[in-house]
Amino acid sequence: MERKQLEALVQMALDEASKQGADQAEVGVSVDSGLSVTARLGDVENLEYTNDRGIGITVFKDSRKGSASTTDISAGAIREAVTKACTFATVTARDPASGLADAELMCTDAKDLDLDHSWNIGAPDAIAMAIECEARALEFDPRITNSEGASVSSNRGTRAYGNSHGFIGSFSKTSHSISCVVLGSADGEMQRDYYYSSARDPAELESTELIGETAARRAISRLGARKIKTTRAPVLFIPELARGFIGHSIGAIMGGAQYRRASFLLDAVGEKIFPEFVSIEERPHIPKAPSSTPYDAEGVATYDRDIVAGGVLQGYVLSSYSARRLGLQTTANAGGAQNLNVPGNAADLESLIKQMGTGLIVEELIGQGVNAVTGDYSRGAVGQWVENGEILYPVHEVTIAGNLRDLYGRIAAIGRDQDTRSGIRCGSLLVEEMTIAGG
Repeated sequence: MERKQLEALVQMALDEASKQGADQAEVGVSVDSGLSVTARLGDVENLEYTNDRGIGITVFKDSRKGSASTTDISAGAIREAVTKACTFATVTARDPASGLADAELMCTDAKDLDLDHSWNIGAPDAIAMAIECEARALEFDPRITNSEGASVSSNRGTRAYGNSHGFIGSFSKTSHSISCVVLGSADGEMQRDYYYSSARDPAELESTELIGETAARRAISRLGARKIKTTRAPVLFIPELARGFIGHSIGAIMGGAQYRRASFLLDAVGEKIFPEFVSIEERPHIPKAPSSTPYDAEGVATYDRDIVAGGVLQGYVLSSYSARRLGLQTTANAGGAQNLNVPGNAADLESLIKQMGTGLIVEELIGQGVNAVTGDYSRGAVGQWVENGEILYPVHEVTIAGNLRDLYGRIAAIGRDQDTRSGIRCGSLLVEEMTIAGG
């Protein structure tokens, strides 16, 4: 369906909500289609087409909220969903913080962020690419003995959102990816690793050859893994893990965590959380980026801001609801933060290995051992042991631990080798010391 058609459905639902006595209403309609292929050992293992659509309606009556949704976007089904939402709004509890974001904050100039790049690829070509990617990994080294498969996927979605302030907007966005997972074995030991590429624009995907070879190389690098004795030493996170390490701080400053009083960064605005060289910049208008959007999930215009500057927390990540609970104003983050950039003060992983001297490079984290209330951090880890700036051997069956408030203050350097495949852009990250529990 075209964007104008979806916007017309939004307006229909808003008009119906007004007829049924809603004080305020908001409506979102989405249509998604996609193709996903997985090949394993040269054969097709999975082939899936998706074609989903749905509409969600939220109404507010006398500070009461009611919501309903349906995958049937016919006029009759939409009217019925509005009726259900209005009925629910008569029985829920009053909440003075509920309601739409303020009308003056609505987006009036929705920038084209170049998010829509369709990939005209059919199932036969996608299958061929997946088989080729896996084959390149299996051929890379005789120690690559098995595979969990290679996948190719393509998705395009269009969403329209509107509310009773008179705001209606819509845009389309695409996401495409290629991935490969293989197993290496030697001397009775088996190790697994993966690699993937993702992009809005299929022309920016890395080649199937590179993806397969990288997955194979990473799996081989783990062979011969050892246990180490418990120690305290520097820990170096590769970029794709560094973003998650930084991401724990964002979870702690989300409005919900703050007003529920369940955060290790409670009331921390104005406090120095990181070393002075660390900044976290929100940049929601980067063309083609994974989390770019002209407006948030409430229609509020997004804007550039620095969440952390000079190591000091500048503000929280708020929707209109959480902002009202805290007596603040929304930061246009209904739906989450958008494109967080963490500038580096060092070159790349190789330079940070030299700087670290002796310590652990973390290449995989296992488990969910992060307490968002206390900041206690304990994760299983797999990686490489380094001495005198040189990688000596792979390491497994260790746990890295500490408290995030302390660990953030111990960040020694961040590389400029950013991983741009997610909404947090961060390079390799060196923590000057952590507890490493081994055998």
